Amino acid sequence: MSRGSDFDSFEMDDFRESDSYSRDRDIRAGGGAGSLSNTSVRLQLQRLREKETISDRRGSRVQLSRTGSADHRDLPPRSDRQRTTYSDRDRTYSLRPSEIRTLTEVGRFRVVAVENLADFSYAGDRPGMDSDLRNLARQGLLQRRGTSALKKESQHVLTLTKQGQRFLRRHGLVPEDQTIYSGLVKPKEANHDASLYRLYQKAAGEIERSGGKVLRVQLDYELKEKLYRKLGKAQTQDDGRNQRSKVAFARELHLPVVNGKVAFPDVRIEYANQEMEISRVDLELATGHYHAEHLTEKAHAGFQIYARSEDAPGLRRVRDEREIMTAILSL
Repeated sequence: MSRGSDFDSFEMDDFRESDSYSRDRDIRAGGGAGSLSNTSVRLQLQRLREKETISDRRGSRVQLSRTGSADHRDLPPRSDRQRTTYSDRDRTYSLRPSEIRTLTEVGRFRVVAVENLADFSYAGDRPGMDSDLRNLARQGLLQRRGTSALKKESQHVLTLTKQGQRFLRRHGLVPEDQTIYSGLVKPKEANHDASLYRLYQKAAGEIERSGGKVLRVQLDYELKEKLYRKLGKAQTQDDGRNQRSKVAFARELHLPVVNGKVAFPDVRIEYANQEMEISRVDLELATGHYHAEHLTEKAHAGFQIYARSEDAPGLRRVRDEREIMTAILSL
């Protein structure tokens, strides 16, 4: 696709991080629309709808099948089906390159839906994926489970075991600054969390098409832990000083503060842009339960907002009614 296309323009608009862009988002989102003329509001909402239409059309036309994440292209290609033996203290593991990649992908996102792993990491090769998953489960590195006791609400997801988490770390198979998770923290949120891998894949694909290279992924768990750790060390009896410390620490972590509250994205992607500068994009997966105030807060924070295809129309109606100046892109 050429640089002059509508979608390339959309990609660059939504993933460029600059002070002027952030200020513009702050002015237009979160109640700022009252200072704009009715004509200006209608024009901006129309532009947002056009972006959403382009994104939706592209998503229905193109089967996203990225053969491994951009930050793992140093691994051998999937066509190499030979296994390598890894010694890990009193255990040995026999693993293919594709199985190492699967462990890494699942570990970075804590929980990944089986169907999404097949689509994005295996390019639709279900037999190949099933073979890898059986081998990983047999060696105690990965586990497969349902997200709910109710069959209609449940989906099959993957998580690392503690053993799998230790294996990746001991063999240096992920960068030191990349957090790796094991198990489920909040089973009730597993369906939502499992969608974050799909959310990442869509956003990362757009970053790459704009000439960027993904460096690291951070989930809200990690960002919250870092902020609370800093706050714990600086805790005082002065509430005013604590609030100032919270705001200062949030800025250190590049986290927005909206109405005195730190806003945490579901996923943050750090990437190198075309000028080899470190940039960030914060992603939020909105659900059908989001009310207008919640959408306003996320928009004011400058988050890139996505929603499942079944939730997007309703959220866009709320956006239009309340004149919240943010695109809601469909997964």
